[in-house]
This record gives sequence, structure tokens and C-alpha cells, in this order.
Amino acid sequence: MSSLSNANPLDPGTAADARRAASAAAHTASVRRRERRAQWHLLFLAVVVLGPLVIYPLIRLVLLSLTGPHGLGLHAYASFFQNPETRGVVGTTLWILFASAGLASLLGVGLASLLFFKPFPGARIITRFLELFVAFPSFLVAFTLIFLYGSQGSVSIGLQRLFHLDNPPLDFLFGVGGVILAEVVFYAPFVVRPTLASFATLDMRLIEAARSLGANSWMVAFRVILPLAWPGIAAGTILCFLLTLNEFGILLVLGSAHLITLPVAIYSSATVDLDLPTAAAGAVVMLMMSLSLYALYRLVNRRKLAGAKHGR
Repeated sequence: MSSLSNANPLDPGTAADARRAASAAAHTASVRRRERRAQWHLLFLAVVVLGPLVIYPLIRLVLLSLTGPHGLGLHAYASFFQNPETRGVVGTTLWILFASAGLASLLGVGLASLLFFKPFPGARIITRFLELFVAFPSFLVAFTLIFLYGSQGSVSIGLQRLFHLDNPPLDFLFGVGGVILAEVVFYAPFVVRPTLASFATLDMRLIEAARSLGANSWMVAFRVILPLAWPGIAAGTILCFLLTLNEFGILLVLGSAHLITLPVAIYSSATVDLDLPTAAAGAVVMLMMSLSLYALYRLVNRRKLAGAKHGR
């Protein structure tokens, strides 16, 4: 009887359990090997690629901003913040940032709404063009506006000849107006794509139900669509603010001598005044602003992905 109570090593069930255990152990070992390879790849990427191209320049930038006449210190930051022109530079930067990014965000959301909810012949082509538009360099948009709306641009000359004017009627590009126009034109497509992606996740049955209950277009937009699509809209808006904050090409082409923003001030400190520590301090301040916006963008984007996954 005792021999019958012992497990038979040739029992099919026991052999199957042993095979499953061996397979699980092999799978665990394979996963660990892949994790180790991924860690080594990440270490290689950090040392060989990110090290000399990103990490080392950032460390040098911070150390340069801490370099003073008597060694390490905060002299460069004190010089940067105590400069009476800094407040005006920061104010100009924020004014252009909120005007340009705010208008670009409104235009991007409006374009996305039109392309998604009011499709028309050619809407798909326009969408593809907007996706391609983000690959253009920003200074190319600035030069295009000069060729069109500058004082000697085709539109300005055409209006002058049409209305028999003595001088070209358009002369606003080289200043705040031209910079804001160029940044709105260039950065609005960066808002269109995330907004369209957010609209694509909407449950159209909710919109149809709201319309069947008598809600007009504005009520549907602000009470149904906006509460559901706000993560994608917010992500696109924050991305627009982030990119506009770091814009330099448009400012270099269209900015006048009296339009000095933080990137232009940093560039002037480094190349004209040859004050590298002060320029580095300004760059670190701008880097902190950019990283804060990027952290906010990642947070909103993570919530958008979590909401989309929960919706599925």
C-alpha cells in the first residue's frame, strides 16, 4: 500500500508539471538575460552617446554659470538677475510667449476641430501638409513671410499698385507683430496633431446623444467634447509653449534691435559681450523653465494615455 501512495516518476501528470516548471525557469532566465542586455545597452547609450553630447555639455554649462572671479560662486547669477535690463528682457519674453503660443493654440484647436468634425474635400491633404509643416525650419517661415508681407513683398507691392499708394502699406514684420505672426503660423500645426489624436478617441455616441437632447454646437463643444478631449489639447498647448519659449530662428530674422528676448540676450552675452558665465547663468535659468514645461507636458501626456487605455 505504501508503494501505491508514493508518486510515480513516470506518471504523465508529474512529467507535465516538471516540464512546466522547467519552461517557467527557462522563461525567467531568458527575461533576466534580456533585462541585463537592456541595462548594458542603456549604459552604453549613456556613456557613448548621451555622455559627450548631452550630459557633459550640461555639466560644463552649470559649472561655467558657477564660475566667478574668485572661483566657484553665484556671481554670474547675481549679475544676471541684478541687471536692470533683465526684467525687461524676461517681460518681453513672457509677453511674446503667451501671445504667440496662446494664439497658436487657439488656431491649432480650431483647425483640428474643423478638420475632424467638419470634413471637406481636401481636408486629408491639409492634414498631411500640416504634419509635414512641422519638419520645416522656423527661419524658413520667417523668410516666406518677408517675401509675401514684407515692405517689398509680393502682397505689399501688389496692394501698393492696386490702390496707387506712395509707400508699401505693409510694414510690420520686423518687430513684435512679425515675430508673433511667424510663431503662430509655425507652431499652430504642433497643436493640431495631438488635438486630432485626442478627438479620435472620443465616443461619438455621446456627442450624438447630446445633440439628440437638444444641445447646440457650443454646448456640445464645451460640455461634452472639451471635458473628454482636454488632455490631448492640453498636451499640444504645453508643447507649443515649450517650443515657442526656445524659439530663436524667427527672433533672429524678424526681431528688431529693440526686441530682445531671453534667447537673444543669452546669445548677445556670449558672442557680443563675451561674458560667458552670465550667458551660462541665463541659459541655466531658461533650461529650468523648459524642463518645468516639459515635466508638465509629460504629466499631461501620461494622463492622456491612461485615459485612453481606461476608455478601451
